[in-house]
Amino acid sequence: MERAWRSPTLRNLFYLYVVQAANYLFPFITLPYLARVLGPEALGKLALAQTLSLYLSMLLEYALSLSAAREVSKWRHQPQVLRGILSGVLAARGLLLLPAGAMVLLALYLFPPLRGEAGLVGGSLLLALGTGLSPAWFFQGVERMGPVALMEFSVRFIATLGIFVLVRSPAEMAWPLYLQALAALAVSLVGFLWVVSWVGFRPGLGEGWVWLRRGFGLFLSRLVASLYTTANVLLVGLFLPPGQVALYGNAEKLTRALTSMWEPFNKLFLPRFSYLLGRNPLEATKLARRVGVLTFLLGLVGAGGLTYAAPLLVRVLLGPGYEGTVPLMRVLAWLLPLVALSNFLGIQWMLAHKMDRPFNAIIFSAGLLNVSLAFLVVPRHGVLGMAWVVVLSEAWVAGAMLTYLWWRGRLPWRVHEG
Repeated sequence: MERAWRSPTLRNLFYLYVVQAANYLFPFITLPYLARVLGPEALGKLALAQTLSLYLSMLLEYALSLSAAREVSKWRHQPQVLRGILSGVLAARGLLLLPAGAMVLLALYLFPPLRGEAGLVGGSLLLALGTGLSPAWFFQGVERMGPVALMEFSVRFIATLGIFVLVRSPAEMAWPLYLQALAALAVSLVGFLWVVSWVGFRPGLGEGWVWLRRGFGLFLSRLVASLYTTANVLLVGLFLPPGQVALYGNAEKLTRALTSMWEPFNKLFLPRFSYLLGRNPLEATKLARRVGVLTFLLGLVGAGGLTYAAPLLVRVLLGPGYEGTVPLMRVLAWLLPLVALSNFLGIQWMLAHKMDRPFNAIIFSAGLLNVSLAFLVVPRHGVLGMAWVVVLSEAWVAGAMLTYLWWRGRLPWRVHEG
C-alpha cells in the first residue's frame, strides 16, 4: 500500500474518486429520505430540475475539464503558460453565462413540466454555476488533486446533513438544489483563489474566444452525448406524468451512480495517455491493456450485482410506491460494462490520439439514434421502452468506436510507433 501510494497516478486516481463520491454518493445517500418525504410527483419535478442543472453546468463547463486539463498536463512546469490557460478558460466560461441565462428563461416559460417553477429553475442555475465554474480541471492537469478533493468531500458532506435537517415536505423540494449549490460554489471559489495564488491571473475576454473555438469539438461531443444520457429524463417528461418520471429518474440515478465511477478514469488517463503516446507508445499500450481489461471486468461484475440486487435496493432506498423501478434498473444495469468500454475506447484512447472528429461523429449518431427511438418507443411502451433505447444507444457507441479503431489500426492493445 505504501508503494502504491507513492505512485502519482494511483494517488490522484484515489483523490478523483473522493471527488466523485462527493458528487454522486451524497445525493445517493439522501435519495431514500427524499423519496419518502417528497413523494413521487415532487421527486419527479426535482429530477427534472436536476437534469436542467446538468445541462447548464455542461454548457458552463464546455468540456474544458478535458481540453484544458490536456494542455495543463503538457505545460505543468511553466507558470507563465499556465497563467494564460487559466485566464483563457475563465474568460470563456464568463462568456457562456449569457446562453446559460437564455436556457433558464426557456425552461421557466416554455418547458411544460417546469413552467412557473421559479424556485426549482433558480436552484438549477445556482448549482450549475457551482459545478460548471470549478477549477478542478487545473488540479487534474498538474496531478495535485488531494487538497481539493478533501475540501469538496467535506463541504458536500455538510450540505447533505442540511438536506436531512431542512427538507420536511414536498413544498421544500427545491432546497436540495440550493444546499448543493452553496457547497459547489464554496469549493469553486476557494479552488480558484488557490490557483490564482499559485500562477497568477490575467483578466481579459480575448483569450476566452480562443478557448471557446478550441473546445468546441469536445463540447459538441458532450452535448450530443447528453442526448442519450442526460436528456433521457427530459424525454420521459415530455410524454409521461411526473410519477413516471420519478420511476425512470430513480432507476437512472441508481444506475448512473455506478457508471459514474468511470469518470475519474477519464480525467486521469486522458492526460496520461496523451503524455505517454508522444514519448513512449509501448508504455502507453501496456497501461491501456491494464486499464481497459480492469474497467470492463468491473463493469460486468457491477451489472450482474445490480441485476440481482435491484429489488432489495428499491425496497430499502425508495420504499413503497416505487416498485416499477426494479425492471428499469435490471435493464439499465448493462450500461455499466458498455459505458466502461466506450469511455475507455473513446474519451481515454481516441481523444488521446486527437481523433476528435470521428469521436464526435460516433457520439452524434448515437444521440440521434436515442432521441429518434425515444419519440417512437416511449409513447407506446413507456419508461421500460426508454430504458431499452438507452442501452441500445450505448451499445452502438462502443461497437462503432471498436470498429473505427480496428479500421485505423489503433486498437489499444496494439503498439503503433507512427
